[in-house]
Amino acid sequence: MSGGRIPREFIDELLVRVDIVDLIDSHVPLKKTGGNYVARCPFHTEKTPSFSVNRNKQFFHCFGCGASGNAISFLMDFNHLDFVEAVEDLASFAGLDVPRESPTYQVGQNKTDLNSLYLVMERVAAFYVEQLRTSEQGKKAVAYLTKRGITSKVAGDFMLGYAPDEWRGLLGRFKQDLLNDTGMLISKEDGSGYDRFRGRIMFPIRDKRGRIVGFGGRVLDDALPKYLNSPETPLFHKGREVYGLYELLKKNSKPQRILLVEGYMDVIALAQFGVDYAVAALGTATSQVHLDLLFRFSSELVFCFDGDAAGRDAAWRAIAAVFPSLKGGRKIRIMLLPKNHDPDSLVREEGLDKFTERVGMAQALSDYFFEHFSQDLKLSEMEGRSKLRDEAETYLKQLPIGAFREMMFEKLASLAKQHILDNETILAYKKQEKKHRQKTGRPSLPSFVVALLLQNPRLIEIVEQKEIDWDQLAFEGVEKFKNILQMIADKKPANYGMLIESYRGHADEALVKKLASLDLLIPNDGIEAEFCDALDGLLRQARSAGLEKLLIKEKTRGLEMHEKEMLRKMLTNK
Repeated sequence: MSGGRIPREFIDELLVRVDIVDLIDSHVPLKKTGGNYVARCPFHTEKTPSFSVNRNKQFFHCFGCGASGNAISFLMDFNHLDFVEAVEDLASFAGLDVPRESPTYQVGQNKTDLNSLYLVMERVAAFYVEQLRTSEQGKKAVAYLTKRGITSKVAGDFMLGYAPDEWRGLLGRFKQDLLNDTGMLISKEDGSGYDRFRGRIMFPIRDKRGRIVGFGGRVLDDALPKYLNSPETPLFHKGREVYGLYELLKKNSKPQRILLVEGYMDVIALAQFGVDYAVAALGTATSQVHLDLLFRFSSELVFCFDGDAAGRDAAWRAIAAVFPSLKGGRKIRIMLLPKNHDPDSLVREEGLDKFTERVGMAQALSDYFFEHFSQDLKLSEMEGRSKLRDEAETYLKQLPIGAFREMMFEKLASLAKQHILDNETILAYKKQEKKHRQKTGRPSLPSFVVALLLQNPRLIEIVEQKEIDWDQLAFEGVEKFKNILQMIADKKPANYGMLIESYRGHADEALVKKLASLDLLIPNDGIEAEFCDALDGLLRQARSAGLEKLLIKEKTRGLEMHEKEMLRKMLTNK
């Protein structure tokens, strides 16, 4: 497969060739009802069908959870794919090859070769499962899992297996070149090879699409290394994958939160007790790639670490990498366990309810961050406050421009008690934010609110529930703002694509398209909260600006009768 962009013409042709009813029916059985096809929504739990597919419009929409879009959107949401992956899957469904524009390089394997690698990994995993269940050696692994309290149901869910303690257990069963390319063999200089995994419980590592990309193996005794992972291969990059994500998404495609633990057995043991939203990094530090992957499915991550010194150090190393990922609507919490406990032992001792309560009460990242810096510093002394400021700022400067960054700097200012310098810091930050907005095209607050509305027209219900006196508000572009809100309220479109069509040939068409196309970097389950916060902030600012405008006019030119009444109301409600 070549690099380069997928031509827009091909995407358009693909959407014409593929009937969305046939596509969705191959994943979710549909029933004909009137002019539409319906089913229970695959994106949320419901008892009666509210998921509707329209063949004429080539469009799906759920009247329960609001999910909607075209064939590509469905594959992205249903199979947890990014845009390119969804286009590739849709092309495969249509029997087409995906062309690329201006290829700049060739990847080592073509798609056929990769499919062969995926297939051999699936077959190797099945071989390991068979060895666990039927071989004499596998009985020792079964005994170990039973001792750890792992049931056959959970072992099956995670496709646990056993690699026989043989040097050539895979050779003779599978092609050597495929085993080499997938990292299942260790090659020797003479061209021969031997099994990488021997005498270990095997944990298949599946990507978010359910394909096996690698393995982890654990010994049954105290031999070292205790855990062994697949090497980097064309399929497996440990800095991009997390263990248990596929199994998590299979149970709940939109979890309220994701618990990030340290090991395979932690994930499996927690699943055994009903905590089916845990994942683990694969023997490597949590990276920004890991975090961005997990934030695609939930707006809240909880980092879980042992409560000893090593666990606290691991927690700090992990969160030190998260700051660039903390965009709007994302939350990270820190959960340190009691000493001498890991997630497995704690959930067994305390039970599900108490453990779940601990997860819900995990410490906010902001509190953990400042507590980490200030616990050993004497903040009553100038030297301690100076050190706090110098060390903390290094991390805070990595935060994306936004409200959270500003609040973290203000918190630092409060703790450091250096008001003059802190005011200068905050002013410098605000200048930096304005410059950044001008450089990157980041929208102003009114534009941000409108962009969210255009992309999610259902949010107009929130605006309509508020009793807003628009005459009291003042900000740049307020008239256009009100006109767009009125259009959304009148049209009540199902999605922003339909709304943009209403603006074809309109004087504001270019503006609406620009705002509707902005990538606001907010996870789906964080949109409503982000909109409410942004709208409330805009209304506060606009009322303040409107009041100031009237006070200035009163002093300079005097007010008309209706303006005096408005000022009286604003001062009364202030």
